[in-house]
Amino acid sequence: MAASELIEEEAVRIPVEANVTSSSSPTRTHPQRAGNGNPARHASTPSPPAGDRDGTDGRERGGLCGLRLIESLNSKLKRRCDYEKICAKGERADSLPNEWWKTGVAFLYAFFNLVFTTVVITIVHERVPDKSVSPPLPDKFFDYVDRVPWAFTITETNGLILVGLWLIQWLFLKHKAIVGRRCFFLIGTLYMYRCITMYITTLPVPGEHMVCAPKLYNDSTGKIWRILRLISGGGLSLTGSHLMCGDFLYSGHTVMLTLSYLFISEYSPRWMWWYRWFCWVLSASGVICILVGHEHYSIDVVIAYYVTTRIFWWYHTMANTHELRGAPNSYLSRVWWNPVFRFLERNVQTTVPVVFLSPRALLSSCKERYQTMGAERDE
Repeated sequence: MAASELIEEEAVRIPVEANVTSSSSPTRTHPQRAGNGNPARHASTPSPPAGDRDGTDGRERGGLCGLRLIESLNSKLKRRCDYEKICAKGERADSLPNEWWKTGVAFLYAFFNLVFTTVVITIVHERVPDKSVSPPLPDKFFDYVDRVPWAFTITETNGLILVGLWLIQWLFLKHKAIVGRRCFFLIGTLYMYRCITMYITTLPVPGEHMVCAPKLYNDSTGKIWRILRLISGGGLSLTGSHLMCGDFLYSGHTVMLTLSYLFISEYSPRWMWWYRWFCWVLSASGVICILVGHEHYSIDVVIAYYVTTRIFWWYHTMANTHELRGAPNSYLSRVWWNPVFRFLERNVQTTVPVVFLSPRALLSSCKERYQTMGAERDE
């Protein structure tokens, strides 16, 4: 009698337990067993159609919950990615500030040294010995290569093309303010060095073909007019402004040919290899034509190339490797112009990427800058 009561109680509990299990979990329920270990009677188990419906409903509800959970996670992940992108853009913009006023300071530095170079050339011209007293120095290149009169014209033509290409390329750069002050600083420093070397060592003319303007001695007014003429003509023989001698050590034409190519190569995309090769040919042929035209001694060209490339590479190594800026063991930071470098590059926290603006974006940025300047002027 006790066994039959136990079986009836189990028969009452089984449907409830089965319904609870099927509604809470889609897992399959195993057949219940009676107290004696045998399977319960068929009449006491729930009917298969009702169990299937409950299991199907549970699986559908579980699938809907899973889909909602996945969609929620995807939306949160997307918002997180968008936030990180916005933060990265903001950090990148903050790490490459324009600071145009620093570019203006670098431009004034370059302009002063270029003008000072014309003053030094005018002074040194008065000290150049006459060809009858001091003939040209022996030069190994001149011993093997005869002078070609039109070679120096190719030099100046190539130089104008390279400077023009670099100017156009610089205008379309996104970070032109940073690149511009680097260029102006290097130009000013190289021509300041040139003033020193020209003044301390005055070489005789490298060839008998050179015609130098007469010396003015104490005529200060005439010297000022020569300085102004040299500045107005850019110091080029093509413009007829360069009639003075003595500016041999080192070659200013080599400086501009080399520096223009270095900046073009540094700030042009890697896929434009043909453009860099074209500019390299212009630069190399222009330098060679200086010697072919016998306008400079070989030592003038060699020193100009060496000084230009070293300063350019030193500066950009320090600019692109932030660990070297304040490292106590960095010998690059011992150059005299390191304080100026730190002033110009203090807020540039990453390597400047090569990014170009479209013509429309360039015009819009110029318009916005003009409107900003107008608003500040009105205030």
